[in-house]
Amino acid sequence: MEITKKIFCFLLLLVPIFLITGPAIPDIIITFSGIFFLILTYFKKYDYQILNFNWFKLSIIFWIFLIISSLFAFNFIKSFTEAIIFIRLLLIPAIILIIVFEYQFAIKLLFIIIFASVVFVIFDCLFQFFNYDAKTGFGEDIFGYVPDNSPHFRLTGPFKDLVPGSFVSRFAFFGLITIYLFIKNRNLKNFLIILYLGLSGFITYISGEKMAFATFGLGLVVFILFSKKNNFYYLFSVILIFFLIFISSKFHPAFDYKIINSSPIHNGLILEKKIECDNNSNLNCSIIIKSQPKFLEVLKNFNNSAYGEIYLLALNMYKDNLLFGIGLNNYNDLCQTEKYKKQLKNIDCVTHPHNFYLQWLIETGPICLFLFILYLYYIFVSINKNQTSEIKLLAIITMIILFWPIMSTGSLTKNWYGVSTFYLLGICISIYKFRFENK
Repeated sequence: MEITKKIFCFLLLLVPIFLITGPAIPDIIITFSGIFFLILTYFKKYDYQILNFNWFKLSIIFWIFLIISSLFAFNFIKSFTEAIIFIRLLLIPAIILIIVFEYQFAIKLLFIIIFASVVFVIFDCLFQFFNYDAKTGFGEDIFGYVPDNSPHFRLTGPFKDLVPGSFVSRFAFFGLITIYLFIKNRNLKNFLIILYLGLSGFITYISGEKMAFATFGLGLVVFILFSKKNNFYYLFSVILIFFLIFISSKFHPAFDYKIINSSPIHNGLILEKKIECDNNSNLNCSIIIKSQPKFLEVLKNFNNSAYGEIYLLALNMYKDNLLFGIGLNNYNDLCQTEKYKKQLKNIDCVTHPHNFYLQWLIETGPICLFLFILYLYYIFVSINKNQTSEIKLLAIITMIILFWPIMSTGSLTKNWYGVSTFYLLGICISIYKFRFENK
């Protein structure tokens, strides 16, 4: 039993690395870890005091109400199944805290793994960024993965998906702790922090993930304003980000294009890029590609944008299902019905409303939404009560990046997004143990 426990603990510490490989492996790890945790708890192998924490109690109450709301779902089987298995995500913070309590080295090792993962993604994206062809877009990464450039001409890094910016923005600030841990020279430490944050911000920008860049920028502003250690020097990380953006926009061929048409709908930016003609290199030809609409234009014409249509449709669904919602992961199913599908003019039905607060409201009802917000509140209270200022700040910044309400998001019920979110919540809760051991 002890050997099995250590194996699961070690695999859980490696989740940030496994997230790079895709959603399957990390989801399998946390699922079996959750089952193992429940078995140990049932046989009372350990006195888990964390079970008495308010945030953990709220997570269980929230889960119960998810199940109750599924009884009134549009698609009962789908909703009930999703509600039952959602417990695997809610258990992640508790399991991480148990690991940190049980093994003193775990929290330090976790920070090292996070830092190494972020640095690797940065390096891989930079490799792909410079491996560029005007006709085909960004080329192979170091593993030979080639992005599917047909809609966006965007970076994928090692993920084979459009998420490298999200990964970096979510994990980057906890990666800072590794620099704090091992670099003793003050000047070198400040230099590495500036370089690390600068490259992290640059990668989130060139990834094309506008929301990841916006939330990372928000986190960086909070870090500079409230950090008590050399915050003046960290302003140089902002300067570095914009310097790299400026240089790349002037000299990198990916930014050599002319905007033909722009509208607030999804894929509303039509670009013309100059390329060499296949049959005559002395002549200039061009290709037309579609890209995401401009962020400010979407905001200006929000009601007519893709996100505006998605949100308005979600609210209309909620008006018809006020108490228990339409059922977990039922948004797409209900969207396909004639009543709601005709309300979409610029896009087809999507899998979720692209904002998890709105998703909880329309799919599970106001009670579940309230319980989820209360759950986050008690986690915030735990962070604020147990942690010292600098450590607390990194945890709060991470929560801001994860749960900033006015942003488009993935679905918390989906593997990659759900695992990464609740995994980081577990670190936010457990990080005070690191400070306590080094006090």
